[in-house]
Amino acid sequence: MTDTTSETARQRLLSGKAWDDFCETIRRTGHMVDRFGEDADALDRAEWYRFMTRLMRNGFERFMENCEPDRPRLRDAPWRQGINFQSPDQDHLLAEFVDGSADYRITGNRGTIPYFVMAAWEAKQPADIGARDWAGREVEGLAEFDPATLRTTGFLQSDAIRFDANGDFEVIVSRNKPAGDVAWLPITDHCVGLLVRTVYHDRGATVPPVMRIERLDGADPRPIRPAEMSDGLAKAGQLVLAYAELVRSWWQDNLAKRPNRIRFSRAVYLSNGGVPDRHHGFGTWQKAPGEAIVLRFTPTPCDYWIFQLCNIWQENLDNYEDGQGYVQKYTARYESDGSVLLVVADEDPRIGGNWIDPFGHAHGGWSLRLIKTEGDPPPVTLYRLPLAALKRDGLAAVDAADAVETGEISD
Repeated sequence: MTDTTSETARQRLLSGKAWDDFCETIRRTGHMVDRFGEDADALDRAEWYRFMTRLMRNGFERFMENCEPDRPRLRDAPWRQGINFQSPDQDHLLAEFVDGSADYRITGNRGTIPYFVMAAWEAKQPADIGARDWAGREVEGLAEFDPATLRTTGFLQSDAIRFDANGDFEVIVSRNKPAGDVAWLPITDHCVGLLVRTVYHDRGATVPPVMRIERLDGADPRPIRPAEMSDGLAKAGQLVLAYAELVRSWWQDNLAKRPNRIRFSRAVYLSNGGVPDRHHGFGTWQKAPGEAIVLRFTPTPCDYWIFQLCNIWQENLDNYEDGQGYVQKYTARYESDGSVLLVVADEDPRIGGNWIDPFGHAHGGWSLRLIKTEGDPPPVTLYRLPLAALKRDGLAAVDAADAVETGEISD
């Protein structure tokens, strides 16, 4: 940031213009729900406004509280901020950077977590974000400034980290490879942060990891500067807009055009900050009252898999807290041939398999994620049929229904 840009950002903050622009961005973004028309029912709209507040909280946590250049932190993602089909068996530690000009050391203890992966991110972010107004540009401004579309530039799996007998470890985060035999997570000059995904097989029986990050140059913490606060407000507001536009475009321009399908696209997944250690298939589901959707697949050998329902804003359903809404490898009931039978219905038809309660939703997104897989993701067979027939005839009703083969790989 140049001296002129910094001074402009400073004056915008002190005059209140940066705050006004943030508020206007939020106001305009909130009305994006109207673009969904009748596609968004009353429950969808109620969750939309809650979604907005969660995005604001996410922006504040990440860019107002956790983006001090001289005091890096690894912090948990905000509670219930479940954008992008977030797995309930994954925790996310975030470190936000202004840029990639510093080098860091991560130290910690893995606990008994079976697997984690670290990733470094870039995003579209001009140098003068706090010196400009963004609200009036609306979604067109995302072509230049988009905190939600994150590109993974480097990743490090726990399998490649050396742990001592106590589970302690060290990772160097830097642009240049360090000397010696040390785990290294490479970053670029334009790095905007790190994400650590920790994957639980059985959360209740697992000791969570502990990690901290520090700058290698020993920079001392200092008070916040007005220009930095102007930048933070711009990032926080633009994050809300970017995620709102992301879920709109995914639903209206892509997934909703092929309901009750699952498609695996590595390009789509990696465009949203994904890491190449997994297959992640996305789609949308819809059913009328009194209907059920039945899915059957045989998981590819992998370390972990999860199938989950979400709302149309890609958020986890509220019943995740009760252990419902999703099924994963270590809790699923398997058929005798090793396949998995899933039943999405408003009540349990009691035909075996795994019942998934959509918790009052008529439609939404769904995903099938497989981590550390051997081979391609599995095909999925899908049936849509009356719930009454399923309750009356059991699996015979499934056999008599029309089958749809999905789970295709697009790239």
